[in-house]
Amino acid sequence: MNANREPDAYHTAVMVDEVVDLLRPAASGTILDGTLGGGGHSEALLERYPECTILGVDRDPEAREEAGRRLERFGNRVRIMGARFDEAARAAGLAGPTLDGALLDLGISSHQIDADRRGFTFREEAPLDMRMEGREGGGPTAANLLNEWEEERISRLLRSYGEEPRSRAIAREIVRRRAQRPLETSEDLAAAMAAVYGRPPLSKEKARVFQALRIEVNDEIGALERALPAIRDALVPGGVFVVIAYHSLEDRPVKRAFREWSRACVCPPEIPICVCRGAPLGTLLTRSVARPSEAEIESNPRARSARLRAWRKAA
Repeated sequence: MNANREPDAYHTAVMVDEVVDLLRPAASGTILDGTLGGGGHSEALLERYPECTILGVDRDPEAREEAGRRLERFGNRVRIMGARFDEAARAAGLAGPTLDGALLDLGISSHQIDADRRGFTFREEAPLDMRMEGREGGGPTAANLLNEWEEERISRLLRSYGEEPRSRAIAREIVRRRAQRPLETSEDLAAAMAAVYGRPPLSKEKARVFQALRIEVNDEIGALERALPAIRDALVPGGVFVVIAYHSLEDRPVKRAFREWSRACVCPPEIPICVCRGAPLGTLLTRSVARPSEAEIESNPRARSARLRAWRKAA
C-alpha cells in the first residue's frame, strides 16, 4: 500500500499502512473501527482483506454519513452504528468474544476542526460547542461549562486536561467576564486569555485550553478508560487491538493498560506469592510507541503527534 495515498477531503487517515499490517490476523474476521471518522482506515482494511467485515462506530452523525458514502461499495461487509466506542460492544449486541480486531483512532477529525459551526476550532466567531454528536446529541457545550462552572472547577479542568500554567488566572478572568456577558464564541474565550497574558494568545496556548474543554465536553478520557477493557473482552483469542493517540493524556491509559495486560503477575509487591491471574492476558505488538514516517508528516502535518500502540490477546 502507498503511505502517500490521495488525501481525503473529509479527513486524512493516519498511519494507514501500519494499522492494516498490524490487523492482518483479523483478515478473515470482524474488525471494530471504533472511531470511524471518514472511513479511511476501514476502506483500506476492506480493500486489503476481502474476507473481513467492519463494524464502524462513531458518535458524529456527519462522520457516519460521510463514511457510509465512502464504504457503500462494500455492501453488507460494513455495518455502521452511532455510539461511543466504550458502548460499541453493547450497542452492537455482541455477546462474548466476537471481534477479531479493533481500532481506535482517538482525537478529532480534520473535518471537525475545519467546520467552524462545530465549535472545535479557535478561529474567530466559532461557537463554543465541541460536542462530538453535534447539536442533535444534546448535552452541555463548552460554553455551558465556561458560563456555569465555578472558578475552581474551571481552573482544575484547564490544568488537568490542558496542562495550562495560567489556569487559575484564566478561570478568574472567565468568571469576571461572564458576569457582564456570557462567553459564546472562540473569540470571547481568546479575549479572556489575552487579558491574562497581556497579549493575544499563541495558537499553541489556545490549543491547550480548547483541548481541555473538548475532552471534558465529550468525556474522552473516561470513555477511553471504559472502552479499553470492554474491547479487550470482546476480542477473540488472538485478536489484535490497535490504538492511535495524539497527546499524552490519551496515550497514557493505553500504554498502562497494554503493559499491565501483558504481565503475568499484577499482585502488589508486598504479596510474596502470586495470587492473581498468573499468566499474561496477551502480548505487546509495539514494544515502544510507533510514530508516522517523515514522508507521511510532510504530506499530512496533522499526523505529526500520532502515537500508535498495538496489543494481541492471548490465544
